[in-house]
Amino acid sequence: MKYRQLGKSGLRVSELALGSWLTYGKSVEDQTAKKCIETAYEAGINFFDTANVYEQGQAEIVLGKTLKNYNRDTLVVASKVYFPMGDGPNDLGLSRKHIFEQCDASLKRLGMDYLDLYQCHRYDENVPIEETLWALDDLQRQGKILYAGVSEWPADKIQEAHRIAKERNFRPLVSNQPAYNMIERQIEKEVVPVSMANGMGQVVFSPLAQGILTGKYKPGQAVPEDSRAANANINNFLQVYLNNKPLLETIQNLSTFAQDLDMNLTQLALAWILHQPGISSAIIGASKPEQIENNVKAVEFELSDEIIVGINDLLHPISNFGPRKK
Repeated sequence: MKYRQLGKSGLRVSELALGSWLTYGKSVEDQTAKKCIETAYEAGINFFDTANVYEQGQAEIVLGKTLKNYNRDTLVVASKVYFPMGDGPNDLGLSRKHIFEQCDASLKRLGMDYLDLYQCHRYDENVPIEETLWALDDLQRQGKILYAGVSEWPADKIQEAHRIAKERNFRPLVSNQPAYNMIERQIEKEVVPVSMANGMGQVVFSPLAQGILTGKYKPGQAVPEDSRAANANINNFLQVYLNNKPLLETIQNLSTFAQDLDMNLTQLALAWILHQPGISSAIIGASKPEQIENNVKAVEFELSDEIIVGINDLLHPISNFGPRKK
């Protein structure tokens, strides 16, 4: 495993992180989840990402039960806040009240004294950015979180947050967590440049586009029975991909391209992301330990400029493919 700075902070994170969206506490049995987490740690992954809203805290519980077996100082643990955690008027968003209460709740579920990274899961148009940054700064002063970041914030709000933080002498945001992969590249135009200018690293989710970039889904063929696409509980984000024949054909061409490089498509897709500017880490999801073992090999590959040009040429027909949010 290789490690990078999280933006311009002093925190070093593994180039691949293990996430828990749609997997732990939901579609993956706890014992299998435990084995996946253990496999990731043994492979050198030190960065584990979750969120309070993932199965209403169950993902944090599953993650915490396994991570308690390791020395806390070897781990970088991240969670998030924003989405509803109850039916009350203050059970959502980025108010000072909700941030403080949910930080404590996440720490309790994880069984930890602090979070390495606490992220605002979305931008909250109903709460002044100053209030949100004030709460995050106080949590850092209290030692409950070490660093703060955001997820899926637009470029103009990222810039505004840094302006306010500088004016009020709040600790700066160090990361952004957007969707990013070979076929969803919307952040390249504005989000990445603004983030880099303000010292923020990208911690990208869905680097394999929900598994589409493994090459397992082929045009005109039924989806594999043991795949995410075959699971009605977690496949809703996949339909936009599966219904796009030109996209699936392009992915098969990419798979052949990867094989010619003695890689598989999964490894090529991850290596491609790690080659892009501003990337601190890519979050992988896994329902089987073998998937992690395959994914981590991606950090061994250095892609030449010629290879990148070849990939972009293959991607050109689907360059306007739209985004999908989690």
